[in-house]
Amino acid sequence: MADDKSPEKSSNAMWGGRFAAGPDAIMEAINASIGFDRRLAKQDIEGSRAHAAMLAAQGIITDSDATAIREGLLTVLSEIEGGTFPWRVELEDIHMNVEARLKEIVGEPAGRLHTGRSRNDQVAVDFRLWVRDQCDAVDGALVALMTSLIGQAEDGADWVMPGFTHLQVAQPVTWGHHMMAYVEMFARDRARFADARKRMNESPLGAAALAGTSFPLDRHATATALGFDRPMANSLDAVAARDFALEFLGAASICAMHLSRLAEELVIWSSAQFRFVTMSDRWSTGSSIMPQKRNPDAAELLRSKIGRIFGANVALMTVMKGLPLTYSKDMQEDKEPTFDAADHLMLGLAAMAGMIADMKARPNDLRVAAAMGFSTATDLADWLVRELGLPFRDAHHITGSLVAMAETKGCDLPELSLADMQSVHAGITNAVFDVLGVDNSVRSRTSYGGTAPENVRAQIARWKKDLS
Repeated sequence: MADDKSPEKSSNAMWGGRFAAGPDAIMEAINASIGFDRRLAKQDIEGSRAHAAMLAAQGIITDSDATAIREGLLTVLSEIEGGTFPWRVELEDIHMNVEARLKEIVGEPAGRLHTGRSRNDQVAVDFRLWVRDQCDAVDGALVALMTSLIGQAEDGADWVMPGFTHLQVAQPVTWGHHMMAYVEMFARDRARFADARKRMNESPLGAAALAGTSFPLDRHATATALGFDRPMANSLDAVAARDFALEFLGAASICAMHLSRLAEELVIWSSAQFRFVTMSDRWSTGSSIMPQKRNPDAAELLRSKIGRIFGANVALMTVMKGLPLTYSKDMQEDKEPTFDAADHLMLGLAAMAGMIADMKARPNDLRVAAAMGFSTATDLADWLVRELGLPFRDAHHITGSLVAMAETKGCDLPELSLADMQSVHAGITNAVFDVLGVDNSVRSRTSYGGTAPENVRAQIARWKKDLS
């Protein structure tokens, strides 16, 4: 039977005449990226419009061609946003799909758009723009989460709760202080994303395939048009670098770790054994067999999804670790893990902001738990040093003996009698009982960064001012 395939079908028309035979189905499947890189459509069209304007300003193409290209690209964008764009897998990627559709809309001028550039610098600028946009989105989501935490801290600036080491009761702290610890963590995450954004804000556009171009491009003009600080200084680096995405994933991984730690606390705190918080019905589910259950599923799911973000970071590191300069097709694998990580980070931040805003702390249960486990033992030791002038190691030993006595008697330190205490050290006076209550303990922690309610309120005021 005669082969009735047309030249259009038997070769990739976008590649030109170099290849006579088209790829088979398996090659097409492994090579095509349009299934995921269509997410770069907005950035691709933004970069192309800036490139066309620059080409005209430099006299490389005519003003009329540039106008047709720029207006045609807006039509393409409207089709994509409206869901009517005719995606074609055989055109491989977002760049070729947009260019082919542009040609259908404006004709010959579309063929002049690619002058002085390559898909190598085109995808580099698209991806850099997309990651930059994600940094901005994450920043907004972090502010929302920090605002929720500050709201909780403001409500409970003087609510006493146990502070833990090794998940054992250590010393009393305040609910507000605990909430503000996460504000500090997420603030550092904001700084990491802002720092990464600043470093990635250089334009690869105009580096072409890898060596630059003989056309008189104005790379500073396109960089400015796209909101970059400057063009990248080395054309090889411009097309080969993906460290901007790795920085984003690194910052995302640290932020995700903070989210996971907070999610873990919500799971523990909402248990019947702790009863520190009640989670909203919006973020909880029931059991199919046990009617009494209120499961913190949102926190658990968030905690588990963090692994995807860590995995994306490792995946892209692995892709990039063995690549010589400049571009290799391996780098097509940079986008899916980054897209997935960004999606799940944004989802996690939004879910956590909602959970924190809706949850109800249980001040009475917090207070009872704060007094467990001899949590004011350090206050007693500090009092012995401050009032009796004892070396801290001696005070530590005396306090340990009093804790052992309280354990034997089945009571807490404040419930020991003065005679009990004086049997261990004769110099102890009634004044010691002024430091043994949990309220006295937290009020005394006035050193900078300490848990005293006045400190917490000062930090809340500072952060509310900063975030406004």
